[in-house]
Amino acid sequence: MADSEKRSPISNSELLQRHLDGDPEAFGSLVRRFEGELFNFLARFTGSRSLAEDVFQETFLQLSLSAESFDMTKRLKPWLFTIAANKARDAMRKLSRRRTAPLDAPVAGNDGGRTTYADLMPAEIPAPIETLVNIETRQAVVKTVNEMPENLRVVLLLCYFQEFAYKEIAEILDIPLGTVKSRLHAAVKHFARKWKSDAERLGHDRKAT
Repeated sequence: MADSEKRSPISNSELLQRHLDGDPEAFGSLVRRFEGELFNFLARFTGSRSLAEDVFQETFLQLSLSAESFDMTKRLKPWLFTIAANKARDAMRKLSRRRTAPLDAPVAGNDGGRTTYADLMPAEIPAPIETLVNIETRQAVVKTVNEMPENLRVVLLLCYFQEFAYKEIAEILDIPLGTVKSRLHAAVKHFARKWKSDAERLGHDRKAT
């Protein structure tokens, strides 16, 4: 087997270092590596595809500007998501109100727009997602997610969608490990309680009509 076939893929940190060393293609490779994953996180967190696109660009701009300060012995991904989460929160605070999108709206970046909010919902959350049969119900689910307190929603997204370890989430959000666990527990309970209430109300409204 040739030596080139035995080589491991270049790590994210190595790509960032190559960027600092003047490699003109290294940074573009980093962007492509995280294009789908990071964009999907931002789309779910902000609830807006256009806002996610803006924050995505700002995140990589900040990465480029701050690259020299990164400890190359550490994993780049948690640091990148730290930047993204902070940029997203700043952008959302500038909005006068949140936007609510239907759950079947496309939010992905790598599959030609075929991935929807419904596809991205985590199966572990106790919500009747498999029984979504109409736009009204779909909108109710995404509304429940969007109306969650920001501190609970972001922990939920990082854990269930991005599959970060609790320790990494703590680093990304700069909060204690115990706080991550308690917020995640509270997020699941919040979603389940709110969804049950909304689902019962929808059922009552349908019977009334």
